[in-house]
Order: sequence, then structure tokens, then C-alpha cells
Amino acid sequence: MRLGVLDIGSNTGHLLVVDAHGGAAPLPASSFKRPLRLAEHLDAAGAVTPAGIDALTAFTAAALVVAEEKGCEDLLAFATSAVRDASNSDAVLEHVRERTGAAIGVLTGEAEARLTFLAVRRWFGWSAGRLAVFDIGGGSLEIAAGADEAPDVAWSLPLGAARLARTSLPRGPVDDATLRALRKQVRADIARDAGQLLRTGRPDRAAATSKTFRSLARICGAAPSAEGPLVPRALPLETLRSWLPKLAAMDLPALAALPGVSTDRAHQVVAGALVAEACMDIFELPALEICPWALREGVILERLDRMSVLDGP
Repeated sequence: MRLGVLDIGSNTGHLLVVDAHGGAAPLPASSFKRPLRLAEHLDAAGAVTPAGIDALTAFTAAALVVAEEKGCEDLLAFATSAVRDASNSDAVLEHVRERTGAAIGVLTGEAEARLTFLAVRRWFGWSAGRLAVFDIGGGSLEIAAGADEAPDVAWSLPLGAARLARTSLPRGPVDDATLRALRKQVRADIARDAGQLLRTGRPDRAAATSKTFRSLARICGAAPSAEGPLVPRALPLETLRSWLPKLAAMDLPALAALPGVSTDRAHQVVAGALVAEACMDIFELPALEICPWALREGVILERLDRMSVLDGP
């Protein structure tokens, strides 16, 4: 079957069209995405602004046209942190439904962590043993760990790269005092619940997923995406740590010129690096392997699990 997954993230709206059947890996057929930056389209009361609502509505309408043109039989639509945490979340989604007909569900932070974990588990397989997974999005950080396909522990923290960049950092070089203050806050927030993962045993393998981690790994020397998803990639702690002061001293054009960094996310690099460093340091992980599958693939895999492997293509 041809399946469309409409992911309304805190940074980007993304429609992924895949060809899928029970027992097979989803095969990407088409991709349509647009920067929405919903995590930054918030007013002082935490509501998505009219400009943000208009951008989301226009993207959703365009994505539905693409899904129809590509022959999608089913569409799974969901929103994550920026919409989930907005004070006008229900009104935003109702506006989109009235204008486009799309019913977009909202994933809880725990569900987001669990579905991402499922995707990473399927990618690495059972040989990964006890697995820990970290995902820095635009609005939140998800952490999950376990030895099965469903994690033993899964939680979400409001430590997304776009959120922290908007609330805590200037758009340009970051002075030492500001950097230290954000570093202290991030580490305290992660460490507060770190025992959830640590008390169940150290992971045999630790992985990271999504755009922020991929960009940081690329900055630190990982292979470019053009070499394909099967090339092993990792983010080493010591290399990232050596890059942090250099990243903090850069202006936006310099950050945007780094490998793996897009212009619209350049201002988020320092915040993302601080969160990534904290995750590895607090959980005593010398490196994180980069997994090409993330939340969207987890949503697809959960849907495919309801199909029999005997159904065929």
C-alpha cells in the first residue's frame, strides 16, 4: 500500500510518502516539506501566532494535494511539541481541520519517545541489546531505553533546539556567561530524571536520531547524507566538546556554512550542541550512533504492525 505520514514538527512540516506492506521496511517514494518554525511562532502567552497558524494551514493544504497526487491510500497526520504545548492547541488544530479537512492528532511526549525508540530498535535489531535512544527536536528532547521493542522508560523534556534558541540565546555569537547559564539549566533538567534510565542498567548501545543530531555529527566529521543511510555515523563526545566554544563564537552566516547545517536552523546549532553534550556526559556515553530512522518511521512501523506479513505487497 502507499501510505502518507504528515509530521507537523516544531521546526518543519514534512509529508513522507512510503510504499509499505507487512513484514517489509517502508520504502520512501516521495517527500514534501516546508519550514514552519512553529516553536518560534509563539506569543508571550504561549499561543501559536496567526502567522504560525496560517503557515501550518497552507502547508497542510499543499501536503494533502501532494498525498492525493502520489496515490496515498491512507494518511497518518500528527503534531509534536510546538502544537502540543501551545496554549491554543485545540483551536489551531480545529482551524486546520475546518480549512483543509485534515484531522491532525497530537502525540504526547512519551508516545513520541516510544515511537522513535521503536524505529531505532528496528533499524539496529535485537543485536543492539539494551538500547538507549535520544532525539532532540525543535521543541523537546525525547529519551527512551529498553531491551525490547517497547522501551522500559520513555520521557520528554522541553529542551528542543528551537525552543532553547528562542528563549535563552541571542541570534549570533554567545558570550561565556550566557553559555554557562544555559548549560547549567539543561544539565539540571536532564539529570533530574536520569535515574529512570540508569537504574534499569547501562545500555549496550546508545543511538541518536533526527536533524539536530545528524547536523552535529556532520560538523564533527560524519559522512554526508549523499553517501546513503547505510554508512555508519557517530557523534563523539570529545569532538563535540571541542567544537562547542567555536560554535558559540560564530555568527549565523558562519554557522550556516558548516557542513550539514541549513540556513533556517543555523541559530539552533549551539542550543542543540549543549543538549547533545549533556546527554552524553550525564549518561556517561563516549559517543552516540546516528540512526537514519526516527519518529516518522516509528509511526509507519506501528501502522504496518497491524498488517499481516502474509498480506504481501
